[in-house]
Amino acid sequence: MKVLVTGGAGFIGSHLVSRFLDEGHTVAVVDNLSTGKQKNIHPKARFYKVDITRPGGLRRIFAKEKPEVVSHHAAQVSVWQSVQNPVFDARVNILGTISLLQECIVANVRQVIFASSGGAIYREPKTTPPSERGVVEPLSAYGIGKFSGDLYLRYFWHIYRLNYVSLRYANVYGPRQDPFGEAGVAAIFAEKLLKGESPVINGSGKQTRDFVYVDDVVEANYRAFHAKARGIFNVGTGKETSIRKIFSYIAGCIDPMLKPSFGPAKQGEAMRSVVDASRIRRTLSWKPRVSIKEGLRRTVDSFKAERTQSGSVA
Repeated sequence: MKVLVTGGAGFIGSHLVSRFLDEGHTVAVVDNLSTGKQKNIHPKARFYKVDITRPGGLRRIFAKEKPEVVSHHAAQVSVWQSVQNPVFDARVNILGTISLLQECIVANVRQVIFASSGGAIYREPKTTPPSERGVVEPLSAYGIGKFSGDLYLRYFWHIYRLNYVSLRYANVYGPRQDPFGEAGVAAIFAEKLLKGESPVINGSGKQTRDFVYVDDVVEANYRAFHAKARGIFNVGTGKETSIRKIFSYIAGCIDPMLKPSFGPAKQGEAMRSVVDASRIRRTLSWKPRVSIKEGLRRTVDSFKAERTQSGSVA
């Protein structure tokens, strides 16, 4: 099958490209390399350096590739930047998504798989993790943009019968995650500790997140790719792990003697973030298989290997 992956040079998108290719599909990658990396582009994928906010470029790619399925992972991913520049965030995450969906209609695409957000959309849970029917209360432009994507997918289904699956990710981590941005605490901690530096934990470190390993996220995408299901699915473990515990696990893989420092809490940061992924378990028979300890060990090993290849010394 012909698959087009937007954001295919990025963290999650590049892993997904590899999976599609390994399964024998033909893959085209669209990425403007603003956050994606050239080294992440699979040599067997056809690559187009194009911004999704430029419809003319997208139309030429769709006309040439004729994709049957589109996996939409291209996005402005910084919550902080979305707060600082909501117009830019909307241009990429809302208008860019609309432009992409319009091209899908013109090209008769069979299915769209959308990378949404479970962490940025729901109200902070007081008791049980939110299901897909949970209260939607995004507190950032990023969360609003991702929720808008969900709504436009439903609209394009209603008007054009464009089939879709929206996957609301919890906190994804793993190899190839950017250690230099604001997100991706596991990658940030691993990079700092491998340099012998003390990472900063914002606030008390008792904040909890639902950490799901990237290979499990790729498996969720691949099951959605093969399923006839439609709609929104949370993708997470349903388990909370504190930031302090994440640090402890990673330090144990590198140097248990290193300790974190603590800085002020980020304004408006949620103390808890976790999702109920029971719907995807029932509908797509998906469940996370990589434990947090094993996933962090694999992540650290990947960062060590990358530093060895680049000649860096911890």
